[in-house]
Amino acid sequence: MGYLLSGVAAAALLLPVQASAQPAEMDDVITVTAQKREQTLAEVPLSVDVISDDELDNITANGADILFLASRTPSLYAEGSFGRVFPRFYIRGLGNSDFDLNANQPVSVVRDEVVLENPILKGQPIFDLDRIEVLRGPQGTLFGRNTPAGIVKFETAKPTFEPEGYARLSYGSFDTYDAEAAVSGPLTDKLAGRLSFLAQGRNDFVDNTFEDGPIDGFENFTSYAARAQLLYNHSDDMRFLLNVHGYELDGGSRTFRANAIAPGGGFADGFDRREAAQDGIQFLRTEQYGGSFRSEWDVGPGTLTSITAYESVTVDARGDVDGGFGADFAPPSGPGSIPGPAGDPDNISIPFPAESQDNISDHYQFTSETRYAFPATDSIDLILGTFFFREELEIESFSFDTLAGNVINGFAIQDQETDAYAAFGSAEWRATDRVTINAGLRVSREERDFEASRIVGPFGAPPLGPIEADLEDTQVTGDFSMRYQLTDGLSVYGRYARGFRAPNAQGRVVFGDFVTVADTETIDSVELGTKYDLPEGLGFVSATLFGFNTNDQQLTAVGGAGNFNQLLNADGVVGWGVEIDGAIEPVENLSITFGYSFNDTRIDDELLEVGICGSPCTPTDPINPLTGNAQIDGNPLPNAPEHIANAAARYEVPVSTGMVYGFVDWAYRSEINFFLYESEEFRSGDKSEVGARLGYVHGEGGFEVSAFGRNIFNERVFDGAVDFNNFTGFVNDPATWGVEALVRF
Repeated sequence: MGYLLSGVAAAALLLPVQASAQPAEMDDVITVTAQKREQTLAEVPLSVDVISDDELDNITANGADILFLASRTPSLYAEGSFGRVFPRFYIRGLGNSDFDLNANQPVSVVRDEVVLENPILKGQPIFDLDRIEVLRGPQGTLFGRNTPAGIVKFETAKPTFEPEGYARLSYGSFDTYDAEAAVSGPLTDKLAGRLSFLAQGRNDFVDNTFEDGPIDGFENFTSYAARAQLLYNHSDDMRFLLNVHGYELDGGSRTFRANAIAPGGGFADGFDRREAAQDGIQFLRTEQYGGSFRSEWDVGPGTLTSITAYESVTVDARGDVDGGFGADFAPPSGPGSIPGPAGDPDNISIPFPAESQDNISDHYQFTSETRYAFPATDSIDLILGTFFFREELEIESFSFDTLAGNVINGFAIQDQETDAYAAFGSAEWRATDRVTINAGLRVSREERDFEASRIVGPFGAPPLGPIEADLEDTQVTGDFSMRYQLTDGLSVYGRYARGFRAPNAQGRVVFGDFVTVADTETIDSVELGTKYDLPEGLGFVSATLFGFNTNDQQLTAVGGAGNFNQLLNADGVVGWGVEIDGAIEPVENLSITFGYSFNDTRIDDELLEVGICGSPCTPTDPINPLTGNAQIDGNPLPNAPEHIANAAARYEVPVSTGMVYGFVDWAYRSEINFFLYESEEFRSGDKSEVGARLGYVHGEGGFEVSAFGRNIFNERVFDGAVDFNNFTGFVNDPATWGVEALVRF
């Protein structure tokens, strides 16, 4: 705890907390619902960023998936090894590199006030949004379960009683198309509707150079998404909103590339981002659908709100895990060669083939929240509520014998049922004209039944199980904050928050013979910050200093020689950091936004060890000579860059018929380590990507055309690796270019 407090004490040295990249007018009032009530950013006593729909139009060009959010705001990173679904978010270094389909993530994704728990649900496409809010730090009062790191919160555009709509179509590199449209307006004097649609697709841009491979290329996809909403204003004190939505994706999973990483680190000689050589079968198909019903009743002095939702997802994902063809014992094999014996660091062979598939064959999630917000006195506002969550999930896992015609040689099933209950309360007290105090408390109950069975074992392994794990826990979490308005434009605040992550079980028993369990993780966090609105609406500047301690931190040892996940609890993780961002308009028609964060994380467990390297890598951690494991005490968390920075600028030039504008954006993260142990090979250097757009807006904005580029300097960097049987890696997308037309009405 002393480590935490010594970092937080330095907050007095910082100036003005979070708002975010906003290309809108600097004097626009940005409204958020981070505390389940409408507030301006200046009124929210926590670190929260907002990305508006205007900025999203630029940084999601050319069919970007949800991973575009990586490094777009301070302290937020995202990566994924599952193609366009299953994003893994990290806030302040806290995340989960687990690739299993029941991964327990510490960053919650909430869409229209509905928590999306399964990692595949979190990958729903971005379209027709009003804004994205990024809430940093534990959110254990109002949002509850599995939020020790924070929340990424999506707010879709809602039905309007004024007719409006738009249609956008873009076409770019690799025959990528992106079509999006929405129409909204009144159906009667009390009923309004909104219909939104998205269609995206791309041809494969990575050629399979293995002539006998079952597929020709990789990284192609087609996807469709739609959302229909009805808003019914029964009266001034009664409102109802129905939301029905669906999403389908058919394409390739992430392209793994055998021996893309050179011994000692960096790209292997001759690596070409447009080529791969594989003999396995690869595909990714998912279907998601759901709906929610929200009601608001003005009852007595306050408002009673109820949100009930249902979500369901299925997915079939198959990939060539070894990333190559053949094997050392079944030549020809590659990519790679065998300059040294097995175990030699120069050995970049393919010891054996690996081809696997994971499916969600059955799933549903039901959530229900009811809350009552009311003024207790003239100076105190209260929120009281209850929450219920139920999920049923079935996962199928297969392995295949690639050398025998891709036939199944392993099959296992995981079944999981989860129930969660909570009661919560939050109070805001305006103690004086300048002092506001917030406090909240939540009591949560978690129950999970898990079962794993191996039906067919590879390499002669016998059937196994069922192996069961019954998990349950009750936790009390909450927060306390105080905000002081120093001047009309400058405020300071301090916040303490406690959160938790529910216990979890994993059982990838196709190759393993046991189920691992992680106990409940808790976190205590302190942050101090300021928010400063510049005079005359010229913009804002903000800063936060934070520190945290976790107890029983849930970690995942990923891959290794057995290619399965193993859940661990570290005694703790300590961390601290700084977040700074702002938006300014230094001259007329020029707007600039910027953000920066420093995050330091450290595993604090002197006895914790993990296995290393399915391939003969070069570990840099101390190795226990008795076990051969790496001792990871003091290591940073995986996928936790120390530095994240972003900036964007937009310059407008009025012309006689409208406006010409230029937009440029930049996102940067420093180097990261992929796994719990550290090695020369399984890490990535700095990543810096630049995007640009040049456009013309006709008249008052009814029609717009533009040309754009993403990753325009063709930055090449590893986004991740597969620690299994060779130096397999996967990389970011190359430079892309395109044109777009947009019509608003």
